[in-house]
Amino acid sequence: MPLAVCCVSHSPLLELPGPGRELLDDVEGALERAAGFVREFDPELVLTFSPDHYNGFFYRTMPAFCVGTAASGVGDYGSHAGPLDVPAELATELAEAVLADGVDVAVSVAMEVDHGTVQPLRRLLGSATALPVIPIFVNAVGVPLGPLHRAAALGAAAGRFVAGLGKRVLIIGSGGLSHDPPVPALATAAGPVRERIVHGAPMSAEARAARQERVIAAAREFAAGEGPSAPLAPEWDARFLDVLDRGALGEFAGWDNADITRAAGNSAHEVRTWVAAFAALAGQGPYRVADRYYRAAPELIAGFAVRTALPEGRSS
Repeated sequence: MPLAVCCVSHSPLLELPGPGRELLDDVEGALERAAGFVREFDPELVLTFSPDHYNGFFYRTMPAFCVGTAASGVGDYGSHAGPLDVPAELATELAEAVLADGVDVAVSVAMEVDHGTVQPLRRLLGSATALPVIPIFVNAVGVPLGPLHRAAALGAAAGRFVAGLGKRVLIIGSGGLSHDPPVPALATAAGPVRERIVHGAPMSAEARAARQERVIAAAREFAAGEGPSAPLAPEWDARFLDVLDRGALGEFAGWDNADITRAAGNSAHEVRTWVAAFAALAGQGPYRVADRYYRAAPELIAGFAVRTALPEGRSS
């Protein structure tokens, strides 16, 4: 049965005060077009590759990849809180297939996911629980990071499994592109912040509210051309998207993590979710990109992009 890909950037600032109406209308228009693509494809199952922002995964144990056989949203930034509809047996079989294919993945029977997972589900499907979903965590912030081509190997292995299920499967990649938001780094974190990113110390409602205000303030500062965050990198984003659009995923084997950080910011490593998603589709043969959207959006602290894709020759 066919696969389809929808990759989208995410940003908590889409749900918070601050971004201007013109920007929101433009981005939300692109997301609605992607949602229309999804409705036309009419998936029966969703496979999502997404990062985490120290809400479910911490340095005490930081896998490169993890398959959730059960998952719940933490509700950060007002996103979905509570269980997702994860088919546990099928998710376990996927993990076994990926391991047998030579890609090391961890398994979580109690995965916690944040806006990076649930925002695209809500935007594309109408609800984070609209369809059964197998969530795969892809580490994009906890150093050291594996090479980008390992994300492609993960995606290809997962794609081979879901392609054999006899179901219409939507594959989501969530994250990126160039951006450098105020996410703590292990090398500089201290006190309660270090305790949180290492041990997963629980965040109170007050602490989450304070973090939300810090993010809003950082976005306002960044949009004004101030603050410590690295600038967006539209040229780098265009180069990354061109590789995907041409189906030349093998080129990512030569991309270096340090170069990505220097060129596009610390959180640009979320693009490995896109690499995994497109590799899952590419493993089934040539594909064509259906929808292409990009906007450098300082108010969202992101190079914001959307891509949808189908196997070559398929119209829906």
